[in-house]
Amino acid sequence: MELLTPKQEAVLKYIEKYQLKHGSSPTIREMREHFNLSSDNSILKHLKALEEKGYIDKDDTPRGIKILDSVKKRLESETIKLPLLGFIPAGGPVMSEEYIDSWYDVGPDIAQKQEGYFLLKVVGESMIDAGIFEDDIVVVNSKQQPRNGDIVVGLVDGANTVKRYMVGKNGPYLKAENPSYSDIYPEEELSIQGVVTGLLRYYK
Repeated sequence: MELLTPKQEAVLKYIEKYQLKHGSSPTIREMREHFNLSSDNSILKHLKALEEKGYIDKDDTPRGIKILDSVKKRLESETIKLPLLGFIPAGGPVMSEEYIDSWYDVGPDIAQKQEGYFLLKVVGESMIDAGIFEDDIVVVNSKQQPRNGDIVVGLVDGANTVKRYMVGKNGPYLKAENPSYSDIYPEEELSIQGVVTGLLRYYK
């Protein structure tokens, strides 16, 4: 392929970086704002040159630049396997056959490493107002410390649940995101087994 000018190379690198982070391509406006340009003309000119030189393939939609081959290779090579736990014992996540239902391949946008992460299938509708529905699979980081307002996997008096972690005047409690469900105040013990950092949803 033909060599690129420094500006063309800068645009290509920005597209690559954006795709790796978001899984889609930047719009013309986003590229113009990133390079602090006053009009779209310069970006359009660089994109046309990149297409003619074979570096990108695009259509006429706003995010129509196809995922670059370099991005595909990195995403494919960086996938890791996370365990779906059917049950979490009281001591916290245990990565053994006894508790693992299956394994899922996820990309770096979901988890950067295997250590500390696990998946859990949601049961019930107590978090629907937070966009979490029954049979969704939440991504959980057991190493992350919960902050007020985080969605967490909590162990309350011996039972696991997915709720929002809140700190009130009388201490921490778990808040439901559905008015039909009550908030949960521990009678004896509340321990946080991980912070929800993502969501996997598979359509049947």
